[in-house]
Amino acid sequence: MNRLRIKHMTGFHYGGEVTASYNEARMLPTSGDGQLVLYSNLEILPISSHHTYVDYWGSRVSSFEILTPHKELSLTATSLVEVRPREHPEHSLTWADLAVAAERATEYVEQRKQTKRTDPPAEVVAIAREIADGTDDPCAAALAICVKIGESVEYMQGVTGVHTTATEAWAHRKGVCQDIAHLALGALRAVGIPARYVSGYLHPKPNAAIGETVAGESHAWVEWFCGDEWRGFDPTNQIDIGDRHVTVGHGRDYNDVPPLRGVYAGPFKSVLFVKVEITRES
Repeated sequence: MNRLRIKHMTGFHYGGEVTASYNEARMLPTSGDGQLVLYSNLEILPISSHHTYVDYWGSRVSSFEILTPHKELSLTATSLVEVRPREHPEHSLTWADLAVAAERATEYVEQRKQTKRTDPPAEVVAIAREIADGTDDPCAAALAICVKIGESVEYMQGVTGVHTTATEAWAHRKGVCQDIAHLALGALRAVGIPARYVSGYLHPKPNAAIGETVAGESHAWVEWFCGDEWRGFDPTNQIDIGDRHVTVGHGRDYNDVPPLRGVYAGPFKSVLFVKVEITRES
């Protein structure tokens, strides 16, 4: 078990005075499978009244507005989370069984449909179909598909942007965790496997010393439905979800779980800043 303290600082430097802004933040984790939130807090500057709620996908949302003139918006989310190794048991499930199980609840049905961000190119569909046709076990096929996608795309920053689609990322064969997750989702959904996008954090140093603070960043991975539960995998790093992953939110794609989103009245130019620090406390 790891106890991780996460400090996530983000916001905007504006090119002048903003008279009003309206925002949503999804930066605080929730307790769930494999993790227990011991403490969480979101500080917003300028000081603003805000309310929190859990959205349709189960993510914690802080909604706030700032109606006083300001040149910078700054958020600092601090969380202390106990993360345990996840178990990934074997599943004896046929494709027919999966099709029946996936119809039992809306949350599974909704995660079978492609979005504009996940819609895969024909080559990715062919790869997924070849793997799926080679086994009677859809959960084993899902893992093999995610591994193949992760192997086929080189992790590289600066090639893609926040609005890049799976098809565009595949054309480059380069991208970041968001792009690789979108491609994996598109491939899984293409063969009828319900799959969802997961946003959160990954401690980048497996053997970090207790008390050591390291630079981190927001991360993304995928989960697919195995008939009775969701099974996660990190295709970017080719690893199972374990005690270095902290989940913040789920959705159909990145658009359902952005850390910060909003609109403002003021100058056109704005610069986003992000800094994440992760400390292993035990």
